[in-house]
Amino acid sequence: MSLALDRRTQDETSTAALVVDLEGTLLRSDLLLETALAFVRGRPLHLFQALAWLLQGKAALAEHLAAATDIDVSVLPYDPAVIERIAAARESGRPVVLATAGHRALAERIAEYLQLDRVLLTRTVGRAVRSNSSDIKDWAKALRLHQWIKNALIFVPLLAAHKLTDTVLQRQGALAFLLFGLCASSVYLLNDLLDLEHDRHHASKRDRPFASGRLSIKSGLIAIPVLLAAAFGGAVWFLPWQFAAALGAYYALTLSYSLWLKRQMALDVIALAMLYTIRVIAGGAAFHLPLTFWLLAFSTFMFLSLALAKRYAELREALQQGRTEKTRGRDYDPNDLEMISSLGAASGYQAVMVLALYVRDQGTIALYAHPQIIWLACPVLLFWITRVWMLTHRGQMHDDPVVFAVSDRISQVVGVLFCLVFFAAT
Repeated sequence: MSLALDRRTQDETSTAALVVDLEGTLLRSDLLLETALAFVRGRPLHLFQALAWLLQGKAALAEHLAAATDIDVSVLPYDPAVIERIAAARESGRPVVLATAGHRALAERIAEYLQLDRVLLTRTVGRAVRSNSSDIKDWAKALRLHQWIKNALIFVPLLAAHKLTDTVLQRQGALAFLLFGLCASSVYLLNDLLDLEHDRHHASKRDRPFASGRLSIKSGLIAIPVLLAAAFGGAVWFLPWQFAAALGAYYALTLSYSLWLKRQMALDVIALAMLYTIRVIAGGAAFHLPLTFWLLAFSTFMFLSLALAKRYAELREALQQGRTEKTRGRDYDPNDLEMISSLGAASGYQAVMVLALYVRDQGTIALYAHPQIIWLACPVLLFWITRVWMLTHRGQMHDDPVVFAVSDRISQVVGVLFCLVFFAAT
């Protein structure tokens, strides 16, 4: 693969300049799409303004978007091989020219950051054909297939109604699980594309497929509507309309979260808790099963606790890295750690209180032969919540708490004991 074009400039007759194409060679991304996504993230209500710029031509759109956004050029996904080629040229005394067909403002900032000699604006930049280094693992990571385990919450209403062995409902649940996963994956893609710059400043998220440039932004923008069409098409065609409505509510809340709520203190964790609870609601809709007050209250308090644990883990990591300002893309700073832990633990214990009150409900007494046995679930849950928060406080919560609960051996044992208690009470 040709990495650059060697040319002689008019004022350099003895030393050949190394001319590097900005896109397609130096940068493993599309600047136009990068700035467009940054514009949408920062000004979602000004989308029609971008469309008006497009009517002026692609070059005008590129310059307007560059002026309206603040792309951090220090974290863009540069090709390491090209960076080495540039370094070698500078060591040999050759001037290095950065060529672009329509991103002059950004190209000048990139040239300044990389200490290049000048920017060449041209319509005939030689573009290298970059091989696609992405693979199935990159797409699996981008689609967050491991996060689909959260969709098992769809089966909670089926379990609570003691109908888990109903084969017809099992098939409906499996389809609902798949469709919810497709919708969730489209949201993960959108979230990653809107958070490109924030992810590139993060110690581990910078290696995500889109942030690192292994997957193209264009491929993500194509995959998002395809996944959404499959999810909502299947929901409308095969499942009750209430499930499609719950799926729509999930997508609308997630879109609001990606564009605005995630940067708002307190609203972000409440939104995360509701996203988990909507999965339970969607399950009730898919199975045509009524949801009790107790189940919804328990879910809300429990998932709020886990959402706060997730925020605590992020802030603690930032504090360990020596950052004292607000976390990038969030409305919290490390000084909020103590308050977040207090709120999170209190919310988790409140979920246990709801479970304890559930034991004395008349509906519970009618549903279970030995409802008093359910009391044993309370200390089991108290132990798990306390352990989750202790591990989070110690900095050992490295993943989403829900995913952690599935992969952690002790959490698995706790889950089995929790289910055995309810089975014994039946």
